[in-house]
Amino acid sequence: MSVGEEIRTQEPGPQQSLSTSAARNLATTTKTVPQMQEISSRWLLHMLPWVNVQGGTYRVNRRLSFAVGDGRVTFVKTGDRVQVVPAELGELPALRDFDDHEVLAQLAERCQQREFTPGDVVASLGSPTREVHLLAHGKVEKVGTGPYGDDAVLGVLADGAYFGEQALTDPDAVWEYTARAVTTCTVLSLPRREFEQLAERSDSLRDHLRSLGAVPEQRSNKYGEKAIDLSAGHIGEAALPTTFVDYEAAPREYELSVAQTVLRVHTRVADLYNQPMNQTEQQLRLTVEALKERQEDELINNRQFGLLNNCEYDQRIQPHNGVPSPDDLDELLSRRRGSKLFLAHPKAIAAFGRECNKRGLVPESIDMGGNRIPTWRGVPIFPCNKIPVSDTRTTSIICMRTGESEQGVVGLHATGLPDEVEPSLSVRFMGISDQAIISYLVTTYYSAAVLVPDALGVLENVEIGRWQ
Repeated sequence: MSVGEEIRTQEPGPQQSLSTSAARNLATTTKTVPQMQEISSRWLLHMLPWVNVQGGTYRVNRRLSFAVGDGRVTFVKTGDRVQVVPAELGELPALRDFDDHEVLAQLAERCQQREFTPGDVVASLGSPTREVHLLAHGKVEKVGTGPYGDDAVLGVLADGAYFGEQALTDPDAVWEYTARAVTTCTVLSLPRREFEQLAERSDSLRDHLRSLGAVPEQRSNKYGEKAIDLSAGHIGEAALPTTFVDYEAAPREYELSVAQTVLRVHTRVADLYNQPMNQTEQQLRLTVEALKERQEDELINNRQFGLLNNCEYDQRIQPHNGVPSPDDLDELLSRRRGSKLFLAHPKAIAAFGRECNKRGLVPESIDMGGNRIPTWRGVPIFPCNKIPVSDTRTTSIICMRTGESEQGVVGLHATGLPDEVEPSLSVRFMGISDQAIISYLVTTYYSAAVLVPDALGVLENVEIGRWQ
């Protein structure tokens, strides 16, 4: 046996000093308050102007608009088969206000599914428009002729868009641009001949098509609002037009949403373990943090009032090359005046930074409460981890104008609640149970409103996983 082995087999000697584990029982430790990984920067809650809502409902009055629907068609997918929801065909101008669901179902069945690969031409400039195309999935470029004879991209269409709708009402219509697939696309096409055959057998559809020409076209401005008749540049005693500003008869109303929970603390904990920090206070602090995180998530993703779901279709744009480029953010800014902020997932901000690096651009940054926030064209880009990232590694970037005076986006809440600890957040004592458990009702009320459509814009389908 070696000397090393003899040493390892010797019995440990008697302890000669106090162990650290025993000493720790008598020492006063320096403690932190309970930490929470879920807490984020929550820039949306900080930057959104908040309006106090009396009565729990906020009504947005607008000028009368002739725009109907959201301009986007919805589909259902069963295996590899895609079908349009029949009622969604009402988004097409020729079928607007047509409510014969049986006929719409027959039209939906006559749509032919087609698959296109990147670079395929869906429709050619100058050719007859014989069918309307419904884009179920993918991206399509509208390519026209530029002022100098070269190709110019007129726009990018994505999921839910339609094009060639004039085929249903004008037999002599021709394509004014070339529609070319940018990605793999699934398109449902409704041929004009199928539409005409059904119209010959359906009295309701035939009467509806006849009524289209009988209804005088409503005069509107480029935003779809009822026009205000004006006269300018006249001389002498010209007869001036008469006019009035009409309002929406049924304006949208936003009801305050609520996030609530019941916090329970045992009296034994509150009585005996409140030093050196108040246990009830710390429980409430972490609960309030969780409520605020949910509040911001709802403001982004809620189906009724969330920003991503309340952006108008004509304010949604697609990236030209998939990744978020400076050109795409410029396009997003050009859709509205006085943009105050961008909101983007941190990974989208990183992807935008990579695109700037490729071009040798260094976006400026500003100081916001000790944080360096990147900007583009002077508009800060705030991180928001509540914006979802899809399984295909795509996300969205939000741009908005804020404030009531600017006809922008505003947050809604209610102040002056009983037992209010913060504006629109209350902690109400609910009593002590027979098991000696104290209960507190923690409540916050909130919502968000878009005062005019162009106050909010979204850059959709932004790729964040592509490295070049």
